[in-house]
Amino acid sequence: MTDPPLSNLPPPTAEPPALTAPTERKLFHSPALGFAILRAGIYLALGAAMSFALGVAARPFLAPGFSPFAPKVLMTGEAVFAIGALAAAAVMSHLEKRPFGAYGLPLRAAFGKLFWQGVAFGLLEISIVVGAMAAFGAYHFGSLMVHGSDVLRWATFWAFFFVLVGLYEEFTFRGYVQFNFSQAIGFWPSAVLLSLAFGAVHITNNGETAAGIAGVVLTGLLWCLALRRTGNLWFAVGMHASFDFGETFLYSVPDSGYVFPGHLSNAVIAGPTWITGGTAGPEASVFDFLTLLLFFYLIHRLYPPQPQTNPPA
Repeated sequence: MTDPPLSNLPPPTAEPPALTAPTERKLFHSPALGFAILRAGIYLALGAAMSFALGVAARPFLAPGFSPFAPKVLMTGEAVFAIGALAAAAVMSHLEKRPFGAYGLPLRAAFGKLFWQGVAFGLLEISIVVGAMAAFGAYHFGSLMVHGSDVLRWATFWAFFFVLVGLYEEFTFRGYVQFNFSQAIGFWPSAVLLSLAFGAVHITNNGETAAGIAGVVLTGLLWCLALRRTGNLWFAVGMHASFDFGETFLYSVPDSGYVFPGHLSNAVIAGPTWITGGTAGPEASVFDFLTLLLFFYLIHRLYPPQPQTNPPA
């Protein structure tokens, strides 16, 4: 038996496609945990570098000897951190070829309906807690600290400041990094880990307590639920900002262990720590834990589960 002539042989089979994706695609799209950790590291390094550069650029505008609680210092510092976190995500958006809104802050929804619903929830939360404290004789509003036009000036300052706080902290803990780790380990495992991290960064606050940290972690989980149900962070940003505004300015009580200047009244807090929250403030009160549990139910009812779809690449 002889071999067929060469002209009758079938064409050579094409080389099989490569089994591995290009390195760039692996780095910016692989769901593997190792790559997720690497992407988070790149994002955090970018954010830190950008914030540092902005801080250096802003330093000449802050006179030496300014108090760390001076309005200009507070606003500049928070703006630097917020811009750094958002700008780093914009770079990652370009590298990953994803829309920036995939990370939880779609610009089309900025300061829209969900944001104002969150504002209402935040004011309601702090009002319930302080109202319950007052009913037990543990809170008294006291005399006014600011008068006339100063009321509007300080209210405006704290409103803008805490919107920056909400944007920075929500995006840092429930924005890019939450999206990134959700690809690797799932939404809720990521939410739990990052909520614990959210609590951990408050440990160094002056006056913070174990109950206060637990309240921060529980609040973080509530805002993760809001993210899951609404599809973005605008509700959480609004609630975060208005709760802090209510603590610091409206009711003039400690906020995560800090009592800031420029509050509305000489409020007096006295009573058992489980009612008042002690040095940490009302967010460590038992009434805040009960209110948060109620809010878990309300968010569950008001925002039904939505079909989960992958964001466009």
